[in-house]
Amino acid sequence: MIAAAAVLAVSSACPAGARDRQVPETAAEIKLSFAPIVKRVAPAVVNVYASRVVRQSPYFSDPFFQRFFGGPALGPTQRVQRSLGSGVIIDPSGMIVTNHHVIAQASEIKVALSDRREFDCDVVLDDERTDLAVLKIRDGEGDFPSLDFADSDDLEVGDLVLAIGDPFGVGQTVTSGIVSALARTKVGISDYQFFIQTDAAINPGNSGGALIDMNGGLVGINTAIFSRTGDSSGIGFAIPSNMVRVVAQSAESGDHVRMPWIGVRFQAVTPDIAEGLGLSRPRGALVVDVRKGSPGARAGLTTGDLVLSVDDVPVDDPSTFTYRLATKGIGASARIGVLRDGKQYAATLALEGAPETVPRDEIEIDGVSPLAGARVVNLSPAVAEELAYDGDTDGVIVEKVMAGSAAEEAGLAAGDVVIEVNGVPIDATRTLAAACAERLRVWDITIERNGRKIRTRFRG
Repeated sequence: MIAAAAVLAVSSACPAGARDRQVPETAAEIKLSFAPIVKRVAPAVVNVYASRVVRQSPYFSDPFFQRFFGGPALGPTQRVQRSLGSGVIIDPSGMIVTNHHVIAQASEIKVALSDRREFDCDVVLDDERTDLAVLKIRDGEGDFPSLDFADSDDLEVGDLVLAIGDPFGVGQTVTSGIVSALARTKVGISDYQFFIQTDAAINPGNSGGALIDMNGGLVGINTAIFSRTGDSSGIGFAIPSNMVRVVAQSAESGDHVRMPWIGVRFQAVTPDIAEGLGLSRPRGALVVDVRKGSPGARAGLTTGDLVLSVDDVPVDDPSTFTYRLATKGIGASARIGVLRDGKQYAATLALEGAPETVPRDEIEIDGVSPLAGARVVNLSPAVAEELAYDGDTDGVIVEKVMAGSAAEEAGLAAGDVVIEVNGVPIDATRTLAAACAERLRVWDITIERNGRKIRTRFRG
């Protein structure tokens, strides 16, 4: 472990309680190489090739357009779209973690190993909320090179890291950098926002690749960059390995990703709220609603409480709180620090799966209404958790909108709650299906989106 020596050596100058790390100080230490680590971990990082058939303009079937846009189409309104990314083998059997956005809606997925072997893959689990997916190599001989998870909570700002992936399709590439920041929660990449920021160069094609620590452990999955040009500008983001581990464990158990549900809604603390609570700075997750009978209610939480910590780890905002619970998993418990009326106290919070209080009764709306092509389900805490819906858990929610459908043309989107159709309140999927079975010239539809009610009129 030559490369690790420069950063893991014990320093007598370190203050008491500090980690056993030091920066290179001599010319000999500066000449140390990352090569031993790369040689050991790089074979477990793969290139991911995904292809999907997408709709295209009917003009592309015209010979004139074919001449300029790459030959005949698959059909009058179809073409093949390809994407490139990276992945990490996390089990010798050929289990691979990558990003959801790399393989989203793919009809065919292949991976290429560093030794140029190629394999077809099946999707074991695809979770849009975390932007993670788990693949399995099909018809492989097993005993593939793999990486072990490291504890991403052990990372500190300034730690050296390596990013490995396939940027721009040029082939496997290794870049080095440091951990620039931890717990980035305002990135807008996934529903569970809590990212490692690094200045190791990450470019298009690196998505799904590995972020490696100096022990050769997987500390993150490279996911996105902040850039005005599309190229690396030294601000890259990786999903912490502790979150990746939760998704991988769900795939191994054959279950979808289930996050702990506590039945509590939070809001971020603004400077004005912090001043009103007597805080020196904005921090914590402020309770704005507690569902009766939920784990949060049983833990004694009430509106106006401020959650400041989870297992003695500080909570800066609601996203941090959600991440801490998610990485503990269902069935565990968490000790939370709460501020109420200027006094702090501790409570034990049971982490449970969200209940399905009513049958889903999934229906795809058909007929000639503006909602035709929408797949809808009855709301419950379980459905709300799966769809990352943060509102009342009663009514009917759109689970998916089919491509090219009337619902898509009408602007309907997954996560919309249908409130009313032509004056009929919608309380169940069967009620909505009956309301949409009419043949009308004018449709008056009200939905809720992001907490706002939107009323729209359509002509049939």
